[in-house]
Amino acid sequence: MNIFVLMKRTFDTEEKIAIQNGQINEDGAEFIINPYDEYAIEEAITVRDQHGGEVTVVSVGNEEGEKQLRTALAMGADKAVLINTEDDVENGDQFTTAKILSEYLKGKEVDLVIAGNVAIDGGSGQVGPRVADQLDIPFITTITKLDIDGDKVTVVRDVEGDSEVIETSLPLLVTAQQGLNEPRYPSLPGIMKAKKKPLEELEIDDLDLDEDDVEAKTKTIEIYLPPKKEAGKVLEGELTDQVSELVQLLRNEAKVV
Repeated sequence: MNIFVLMKRTFDTEEKIAIQNGQINEDGAEFIINPYDEYAIEEAITVRDQHGGEVTVVSVGNEEGEKQLRTALAMGADKAVLINTEDDVENGDQFTTAKILSEYLKGKEVDLVIAGNVAIDGGSGQVGPRVADQLDIPFITTITKLDIDGDKVTVVRDVEGDSEVIETSLPLLVTAQQGLNEPRYPSLPGIMKAKKKPLEELEIDDLDLDEDDVEAKTKTIEIYLPPKKEAGKVLEGELTDQVSELVQLLRNEAKVV
């Protein structure tokens, strides 16, 4: 079984992020594998171990993404591919990424593609479905369980606090939701093996694409941090006094009543 994982290198949102001139300042920022993509990598490895085949992790970005791809290889993936767009794409968006990934996959025998449900830096959840659309294969999002029996696939997906069971067939693209599995940590032997596993680097020219083919459909005007929250007030005294004070605060300061 040929299994492909779509992986994104993202900011670690648990670290402090600095904004400069309306853009995220990457100097000193920490980068990680998008957490939802970790679920995708883990599930791909599990499926391979159960059914045989090969796991290839594919990422679009700059050469710095090699570190995260090596981590995926250390987790247990077989191969990695970095499509370096640093010199060819100045401002890409979800369309750009999906177009590049789908062009790469069109030349492959694809049985299963697994992506993260969303990226924690953008949160649009568009890339996986866009890739499936361009490959003309079915897709199911926000999955929490995946069972494969030959070409038959049974999926459980998260739907607003409930679950939905879907039966479909391969080839298929799914996006991983929290709860699908528990991603493993790379072991020391895995890290050592990852250094010898193949990591291919391509550019969009290698996919017979040019800059016009992947031109972004959207434009980011500005990025800004949310406003700082003011300290809350603790009301004291008798309950009736607290209610009276609360009403005054809501009317005069919050201006909501």
